[in-house]
Amino acid sequence: MRLNRAGVVWGAAYFLVGVTWVAATDPGPALPLVAWFAAVAAVGSTIPGIANQVSLARAHLAAPALAYGLVPGRLGLLAVVLAVAGLTDLVDGTIARRFDRPSTLGGGLDPVVDGIFLGAVAIGLALGGTFPLWLALVIVARYLLPAVVGLALISMHRRPELRHTVSGQVSTSLIIVLIGGICLFRFFNQDASNVVAGAEIVIPITTVATFVHLGLVARRPAVPEPG
Repeated sequence: MRLNRAGVVWGAAYFLVGVTWVAATDPGPALPLVAWFAAVAAVGSTIPGIANQVSLARAHLAAPALAYGLVPGRLGLLAVVLAVAGLTDLVDGTIARRFDRPSTLGGGLDPVVDGIFLGAVAIGLALGGTFPLWLALVIVARYLLPAVVGLALISMHRRPELRHTVSGQVSTSLIIVLIGGICLFRFFNQDASNVVAGAEIVIPITTVATFVHLGLVARRPAVPEPG
């Protein structure tokens, strides 16, 4: 993988914003946070396309999401981070169609950054005592298992279809909405038990639906690799 101009410029901009956020808000231990921003920027410097760089914003936002999730008093800020992440998820596909071109790389990158971001949110909330730990692990598995299965298919010389699916999009949207709702209810000192109960039902169901779809895709005849 080689450096490209868009990746370097966007990566540097994200890194500067991240370092400024750490210096201005003192969200926690600075070294791990700065190291995370540097690592994501380094990876992003090799990824072409404006739309892919917009998607990578969610990987950068995983750091503030985790930091805010650990502190119940900052759940309002976490809700703002979730809203920004949701906005990038809405516009990256539009940007790809308008300025770039939808690609296999973009199709594979999107669920990876979704998993990184939402996994950080869920784990932070669970460790902060706001969210059930078992449900946080379901969310992590929701994104980790498809990635593992995809790598396994590639190792068997099969080319999995990397694109958005209805089940995946619905699952991700509901996770963002439900977690955001829990954060806002807690932030305003309102009873969030009904929202949590809804999340405990909806998130596992949509996760299973995503896994079923993945299983159907995996059963399709193998597509031989060129050459």
